[in-house]
Amino acid sequence: MNAIVTDKDTSSADLDRLAAIAEDVVRLARAKGASEADAAASVDLGLAVGVRLGEVETVERTRDRGVSVTVYFGKRKGSASTADLDPKSIEQTVEHACAIARHTEEDPANGLADPALLATTIPELDLWHPWDITPEEAIRLGIEIEEAGRSHDPRIDNSDGASVQVGASLTAYANTLGFVGTERGTSHTLSVALIAEDAAGMQRDYWYDSVRRASDFASAASIGRKAAERTVARLGARRLSTRDCPVLFVPEVARSLVGHFLSAASGGALYRRASFLVDHVGKALFPRWMQIVERPHIPRGHGSTAFDSEGVATRDSDLVRDGVLARYILGSYSARKLGLQSTGNAGGVQNIVVQPGSDDLPALLRRMGTGLLVTELMGQGVSLVTGDYSRGATGFWVENGEIAYPVEEITIAGNLRDMYANVVAVGRDVDPRSHILTGSILLERMTVAGE
Repeated sequence: MNAIVTDKDTSSADLDRLAAIAEDVVRLARAKGASEADAAASVDLGLAVGVRLGEVETVERTRDRGVSVTVYFGKRKGSASTADLDPKSIEQTVEHACAIARHTEEDPANGLADPALLATTIPELDLWHPWDITPEEAIRLGIEIEEAGRSHDPRIDNSDGASVQVGASLTAYANTLGFVGTERGTSHTLSVALIAEDAAGMQRDYWYDSVRRASDFASAASIGRKAAERTVARLGARRLSTRDCPVLFVPEVARSLVGHFLSAASGGALYRRASFLVDHVGKALFPRWMQIVERPHIPRGHGSTAFDSEGVATRDSDLVRDGVLARYILGSYSARKLGLQSTGNAGGVQNIVVQPGSDDLPALLRRMGTGLLVTELMGQGVSLVTGDYSRGATGFWVENGEIAYPVEEITIAGNLRDMYANVVAVGRDVDPRSHILTGSILLERMTVAGE
């Protein structure tokens, strides 16, 4: 395959070449005896620039490409991949996959997706916006972001640096059912992390923006200033005594709560019976006013896609309706293990929208009254089997609806069942920088462990 050039947009022709490679791979697999096969061919392009204290630290261009193939001999499965697109390397990769399949045990759940579920139309989702920026321009932009933050307050005397990341991805998928699909998408990020110091010590914080189209970025200066404001606000942080109190998660942290729900509702955890949501479809999980919807076709959405990694068509679908778990999150394999049908989620979820309420963050603080505002989480103390939740946190103590002082070195604990059931409100301050779209989430009560 010819190299994808970066000085002009050749993505349409490159997608055609990737599709031809994927189709050739599945034909080759059939010729070697596979009863079914699928293949994906991809190219990822990137530019990453890092600056610190006004000086260039890193400039990196990447171009990763690869082919993966899965073959089935009846209900025996084998998979292999290669980063070499030379025809001989691809043929060897197919042979390796076939050899693996011939020596594995049969699994009745193995096989391609149901042909009736495959995508037949590919909507335009406005995901392709290459950013024509040179390394020199990216360096200047990174310096501008960092300088806006460093000059915002004299207490900011150091930096962990600013970064500019540019990304583009091309993918083609084909299988022996006759499905061929191609997708292209771009993703760009600006970020900066700053360090402030006063008599009480040092604090670090950051801010970033992530978009499909570079013209959608917040201004470089506003990203730097936001990082500076967050960093300075953490100066003088205290510890709390152990207590039970309401907890309010800001949007960029709240989406982790949604992420735990998505993991627990995913087929892999369910058929292994390693989730506290086993046999929970149709049962109340959240308050009755709570709605969570998957919307895969949002224009320029971070998780938008027309089909999943098996070619199954994606569609809008409720995950939580009136507080009740409406369905699980399934690809073909996990669906068969559970005696269900694929939900178009092979490879993961697409855009998840938590229906927002009417309150912004200040209104939610007033509604909470006295409690903890969480702005950052640390650690991985979450059990999907039991729902037990315990994570390190930093944020702010709130009294009478107003931020009183920053806090650190605390742990928040509870159980996800109780936490979800006791959601008080979801804010309208939705964070658009992720495929999980949620506002701030207020919980009625958690245990806060401190001194």
